[in-house]
Amino acid sequence: MAMQTTIIGQSVPRLESKDKVTGRAEYIHTMQLPGMLHAKVFRSDVPHGRIKSIDTADAAAVPGVFGVYTGEDIKTVIPEPYYGPAFHDQPILALDKVRHVGEPVAVVLAEDPHVAEEATQLIYAEFEELPAVYDEIEALDSEAIVHDELKPAGTFPDLKHLAGRRDTNIALDYHLRRGDTDAAFAEAAHVFEHTFRTQQTMHTPLEPMVTLAEQREGRLILHSSSQSPSFVRIEISRLLGWPENKVRVRVPFLGGGFGAKVYIKTEALAAAMTLLSNRPVKYAQTMEEQFYTITKHPCTFRIKSGVSEDGAILARECEVWWNGGAYADIGPRVTQKSGFTAAGPYDIENVTIDSYALYTNRPPAGALRGFGIPQLVWAYEGHTDLIAKELGLDPLVFRRQNILKNGRPQAVGTELVDTEIDGVLEELGRRMNWSTPLDKGEGTVRRGRGIGVGFKASISPTTSVAIVNVNADGSVVVHCSTTDMGQGSDTVMAQIAAEVLDVPIETVIVVHPDTDVTPYDMSTLGSRSTYHMGHAVRLAATEARDKLAAMADELGLPDGHNVPVKELFIRKFGMQAGNVVGSGDYKPPYAPTDHDTGQSPNATPYWMIGATGVEVSVDTETGHVTIDRMVNVADLGTALNPEIVATQLSGAAVMQLGFTMTEDMVYDAGQVTNANLADYKIPGFFDIPFDMENAVVEAEQKSGPFGAKGVGESGTFGVSPAIASAVDDAVGVRITDMPLTPEKVFRALRDAAGNPLEEA
Repeated sequence: MAMQTTIIGQSVPRLESKDKVTGRAEYIHTMQLPGMLHAKVFRSDVPHGRIKSIDTADAAAVPGVFGVYTGEDIKTVIPEPYYGPAFHDQPILALDKVRHVGEPVAVVLAEDPHVAEEATQLIYAEFEELPAVYDEIEALDSEAIVHDELKPAGTFPDLKHLAGRRDTNIALDYHLRRGDTDAAFAEAAHVFEHTFRTQQTMHTPLEPMVTLAEQREGRLILHSSSQSPSFVRIEISRLLGWPENKVRVRVPFLGGGFGAKVYIKTEALAAAMTLLSNRPVKYAQTMEEQFYTITKHPCTFRIKSGVSEDGAILARECEVWWNGGAYADIGPRVTQKSGFTAAGPYDIENVTIDSYALYTNRPPAGALRGFGIPQLVWAYEGHTDLIAKELGLDPLVFRRQNILKNGRPQAVGTELVDTEIDGVLEELGRRMNWSTPLDKGEGTVRRGRGIGVGFKASISPTTSVAIVNVNADGSVVVHCSTTDMGQGSDTVMAQIAAEVLDVPIETVIVVHPDTDVTPYDMSTLGSRSTYHMGHAVRLAATEARDKLAAMADELGLPDGHNVPVKELFIRKFGMQAGNVVGSGDYKPPYAPTDHDTGQSPNATPYWMIGATGVEVSVDTETGHVTIDRMVNVADLGTALNPEIVATQLSGAAVMQLGFTMTEDMVYDAGQVTNANLADYKIPGFFDIPFDMENAVVEAEQKSGPFGAKGVGESGTFGVSPAIASAVDDAVGVRITDMPLTPEKVFRALRDAAGNPLEEA
């Protein structure tokens, strides 16, 4: 094998580029099967109620309708039809009662999707309405109890402590205790306390969730837009009581995911429908239906800090309440894994954190890019700015004084290793020209600037497995269940395999997830793929390389690396024949957090760091905020593909920009009133800052594959507090609840001027 220039660190073009721009890329939404039926769902119009009756007769009588099914029908093929990664709390179709507006109650199947949709309008359900609760704080002691009994799933090692409870809306409570906060507050020269809130938002992948289910030879095949094919196979097998090899999950490209398509979403319903109908069934959601399926946690965060006379943070107390909606999904993991970072990326000896996952009668909340971290950064960085302002300190200088550095333990007790929080902060300050005063403007348009820095622990413990197959002509096939949903994972895995095997990347292909042929991966989420699956691919490729070397030795070619692979196989088998297969698996070490103190010496294999600085203009006559400039800086270890890294940072920042400025699920008596892209405003081209700069600090994650770690979420962390800080810098008002709409900014300006607007 001839030596080549290293491919790691090169901006190799994405493997799938041509297929996507020519329209050849496969997506499940365009997939058709002979005899396929379409599933359309009838949904609850009450937020909380017992099901008294469901009348499907008129719907079933519509010409072209194949069948109409309820939860009781599903129980004939799946006796215990409850699923969920943390709790088995979510029925495939509502049973006994409904818990949020939009919950699936019945399904119509027809060959024509329009016929099925029409028939759903003829279903009539009668409910006995029950008290409902929508707010996470009210849910703590509300008379409305969403679930009578909680049944932990026992899926994940770090959630094994979950115990079944009754008559409570608290799904999980996580508590961290470090040092003596009471004593530290008593010694502090200054004590500051603030409350911040975030709203409920939606992932809005432009390819809505979809699964096409079919049966072949006694097996169930699911073609799905899933980020978690391995989990889907395990969970569907559990629901059916089947061995895993009777369930196959195929995943082509995804048109976006962002956490919406992790774990089970559309797969269980599609599986049940194909078993009941004995026909292929496609369940493709509309954009509106996604608003009822999974969302981002609304959050209330009370944060209190004690600061010394010289500006050192001595103590911090955090209470975080996560609004998980009607079903837990992965909310308990958000509560714990993100909760222990609530004190922020600061070196604080005395910390108390209480983090709660609450059930309410809203649509479920789960994983969304950042996994709860952006909600926390919004609060702790806003709190940081308010402290600096009150003390008359420069925000960057105050952060610099208190920032966590390598070798120091984070509040959870895990030491920071290969973590450049201070380096990211300094690079951001340099690129923002922070030492040079900003022209604040004059007249009705005022200018300001702000910064925000955040960090995230990689979710752990998780496992990834890969197979690398070297063909007799020297070409390479990588088998892994990481889903490429636009982040470029196929390309990075190919780069890793090509680097180890010392072959041109053009000779490497990556097989899309197919549980019949690609091995286990926990899920494509949490920016874990480069680190975890990258390790597995590296190990698999290394084993294949070692086998090739052994083959060369066997043939008496000790200098076999100079012999083309094709020649090795011909000498071995007498013709171009055979394969060399390497496998690798990776699961980083992990120590669970202590139940009483929340402490762990090894809670995460690595930390993701991201910071954002912005310059804004605020129109004081309208409250409209324009983002003039945005700078994103991250520590991702070594950039394996710099161009992909830049697009990941930009994409993350723009997504968080939408959550900061415009996106908000609006409710009326539990009903989402803006579940469409006309009224729910995601960023468009004219909302993106004209001047946007992305940068990475020079760093190496020594435990990572080729020094790398994840970056897909890092660009989200500092966006929201940086914008709020810049608005405050420009016009002197601090918004503490998102989003920062023009009306909200304008009202704050009027309040500050002593001339408040009357409520509409």
